[in-house]
Amino acid sequence: MPVGGLVGVIAGILGYVGIGVALRVGRVLRPEDAKPLNAVLLNVGLPALVFSSVHRAQVDWSLALVPALAWVAAGAGLAAAALFARSMRLPPRTAGAFVLAAVFGNTAYIGYPVASALLGDAGLVRAIISDLFGNTLAIVSVGSLVAARMARRDAQVHPVKEIATFPPFVALVLALASKGIDVPIAFMDWLAALGKLVVPLIMISVGLSLRPQKLKDHAGVVAAAAAIKLVLLPLVGLLAARLLLHDDASARVVVLEASVPTMMMAVIVGHRFDLDTDLIASAVLVTTVAAVVTIPVWQMLA
Repeated sequence: MPVGGLVGVIAGILGYVGIGVALRVGRVLRPEDAKPLNAVLLNVGLPALVFSSVHRAQVDWSLALVPALAWVAAGAGLAAAALFARSMRLPPRTAGAFVLAAVFGNTAYIGYPVASALLGDAGLVRAIISDLFGNTLAIVSVGSLVAARMARRDAQVHPVKEIATFPPFVALVLALASKGIDVPIAFMDWLAALGKLVVPLIMISVGLSLRPQKLKDHAGVVAAAAAIKLVLLPLVGLLAARLLLHDDASARVVVLEASVPTMMMAVIVGHRFDLDTDLIASAVLVTTVAAVVTIPVWQMLA
């Protein structure tokens, strides 16, 4: 994808952030209003998006290595982020937010259009499979578990319950279980329409949550999260793809999906577990802007 095209995709996403900032500055909404907005997204928008995407996706199991390598990159990121959080003695709320921001990427809303522009339908299919069975499955399972443990060290955490009651994970299981069932088209279209609200509303929520002073306060931690997300993860993806994949399209998608900026959904997960969402919102903004440069660089190396 030409850099100009990538700039256009990212500019559109950042435009939603600007709406959130304008609403906050104009005192139409307050930063605290992001929490109920995210609750609606978590319990309605995201499940609708996950179910409609997974149920309609044509899954080619011969491409199973693509999401498997996404898990490899995520595992490396989790290890690096946990070590950094421990070495810096970050408080629990900050540590959990840092891990989410450093590891989980925007594999759908930046990954899909870039993969399609780079490789056509072959790239888009691989990006969908990588996103749904790699990054999305990772954050709704491992991501929610890690966030719960890091944010609630003094509380009883029930891992299976945390995962099983996470609405997007429930939607994912239902979508997989019902893939052989014909769901009415009108209902699927209705769910898809709900799902289309997710990106604009999440980024408006980021704009509401984003405070320049907090970005300044978190500068060092955000820089570390960006280094893991935009440098370490794509490097791991690149090495793994060169070692294990002989399909150029799959290799390039693995590198692409590892190199996308911080996942917007991480803000919602952070709110659910009472993490430092100022840090996550700052990381979303910084990594999204930086990805204009880093994604093309990694694609040249892939």
